[in-house]
Amino acid sequence: MEKIIVIGCPGAGKSTFARGLRERTGLPLYYLDRIWHKPDRTNVSREEFDAQLKTMIAGERWIIDGNYIRTMEMRLEACDTVFFLDYPLALCLAGVEARIGKPREDMPWIETEFDEEFKQWILDFSETQRPKIMDLIAKYQKEKHIMIFTSREEADQYLTALLS
Repeated sequence: MEKIIVIGCPGAGKSTFARGLRERTGLPLYYLDRIWHKPDRTNVSREEFDAQLKTMIAGERWIIDGNYIRTMEMRLEACDTVFFLDYPLALCLAGVEARIGKPREDMPWIETEFDEEFKQWILDFSETQRPKIMDLIAKYQKEKHIMIFTSREEADQYLTALLS
């Protein structure tokens, strides 16, 4: 495990899991949300995002946290390990609710409310994003180490096992 991507629905705990991996492996951790979002709540251009992503994946060792389906295949081609946090919708919604008002290492601002458009994106994730993710994972399953967790307990057990 030298080049890792962590993917899953918003609120699943990708960033928390990625930090756990960083603590146990010493790999540098990059957050796609930190690249895409500016502190003034605007976004960088696609070209700037892609250029920064290409610089990241050119590195020898890394963890990249985030979905961004448009560039997922680029990350899948470059990584050796995939962690997909494939959690129930209710858990993901609760995860987003729990982080409102808290500073986060992975975001350049503090969320002050659960934006309705973002909430709808999460509600639609299983129908719009998950099938694309599953197709991409299937495409790379023979050449990548892929771990799919369906509960936080599974992910926590994996991180605990990394310590031993």
